Amino acid sequence: MPLPIPRFHDDARAGQLYLERTGEVAAEARRYAVEHGLRPAREDRVRVAAFGIDVQVGFCIPGASLFVPGAVEDTQRSLRWLYSHLDRLTELVFSLDTHRVFQIFHPAWWRDAEGHPPAPFTNISAAEVRAGRWRATRFPEESLEYCERLEAQGRYVLTVWPFHALLGGVSHALVPAFYEASAFHAIARDTATHFELKGEHPLTENYSVLSPEVTEVKGQRVGEFNTRLFERLMTFDRIYVFGQAKSHCVLSTLRDLRTHIEKTDRSRMGRVHILVDTMSPVPAPPLDPLPPSVDFPRLADEGIDELRRAGMKVVRTTDPLDV
Repeated sequence: MPLPIPRFHDDARAGQLYLERTGEVAAEARRYAVEHGLRPAREDRVRVAAFGIDVQVGFCIPGASLFVPGAVEDTQRSLRWLYSHLDRLTELVFSLDTHRVFQIFHPAWWRDAEGHPPAPFTNISAAEVRAGRWRATRFPEESLEYCERLEAQGRYVLTVWPFHALLGGVSHALVPAFYEASAFHAIARDTATHFELKGEHPLTENYSVLSPEVTEVKGQRVGEFNTRLFERLMTFDRIYVFGQAKSHCVLSTLRDLRTHIEKTDRSRMGRVHILVDTMSPVPAPPLDPLPPSVDFPRLADEGIDELRRAGMKVVRTTDPLDV
């Protein structure tokens, strides 16, 4: 049977900023563990990971620069699922998108001919950089090559995003309600939460938790596949994936998981469970006609269906977790 929701949790606070109540949460976790006879996670016969991708203030709290519409409701469903299955979740894994002001996808990196930075959501093509429409404020040769390498992959053109997930800023933090859930799980199951930072190199985007969009620029390594995290995830019998945004960081991470499972052991594909009602896409921009490449909701749905056909499980928080 599902466990009851802890007394301190309030669905209405899922989309709110507040100081985490770790002391209160820890006291409740100790009481709750005794009342419900929770075992330490290390005793789990079937090891289950809950993998939360970028459930941070910058994406999940209304008013943040990259708030994803639908993220508050996704957070509510995710948290109810986490608490209800706490006794069967061996480890919580959270990625943290981690940036600074001067990165290739932020406005401070670029200027037009008049010296103005690009507006957020501007696409910058390699052709425009070569023509002088946009110039990099630093590393100009590397910046052009980055755009060229990115476009050669056929998935993205460089997008200038609003400043977001800045290290040291509020938008970088885990949503407070998620942080409380991580602390509650840690105390109640006697196991640490695993946090994984991504996206710190200034010369590449890093949608996927597992690898950057480009790994080398002008002979310089700017990133590589995160073998350590992949191998950690593959130690679990099941991995339940949730987070933001469905069209970008979640989808890119799942595609990386698929690629490397296919390279190593295809039998592990079914371990990955996509909690499809805990993620929302970036909205499509208001363009008419809408270019197919920026119809993010459609691309997200098609991507998830592609992963389902590859062998991953697409599930909902209302489905039973039979372990």
